[in-house]
Amino acid sequence: MAKAKTDTSFWGNFLVPGLFKPNQGRVVRQVTAGTVAIIMVTAAWRLRATLLIEKTAAISVGVPLLISAAGLWFAYRLINWPVFANFLISVEAELDKVSWADWAYLKRATVVVLVVMFAMGAYLYVADIFWQQLFGAIGFLDLDTVE
Repeated sequence: MAKAKTDTSFWGNFLVPGLFKPNQGRVVRQVTAGTVAIIMVTAAWRLRATLLIEKTAAISVGVPLLISAAGLWFAYRLINWPVFANFLISVEAELDKVSWADWAYLKRATVVVLVVMFAMGAYLYVADIFWQQLFGAIGFLDLDTVE
């Protein structure tokens, strides 16, 4: 007997309230849902602040709340869409394999980066002054217009 084909499209699963593999990839899925939700709520708030400022209170509050609610549902469904959820589960599995640096190494590496950046900045400043003076001395550059 043939199996019934299930709809794996996002919009086919949009109104289905169930969870997909709820115990796998939990941290990455929560962070992703939170980020999408923050983007949606911020967009609704900006819509209220820019487009709906002169409308009635019911419209200027109701429309952004409706958009926020739809955005939160979208974030919830996005992380439970099987294709995307499997991707996020794989991401968390790969992140578990990473060997993260300890704090002492991070501090040393940060100091090295900052020292190199300041040294390169100083070098570029000195090189800029040198080339300005050289080109000004040979008449290639008019120093009055540089400053």
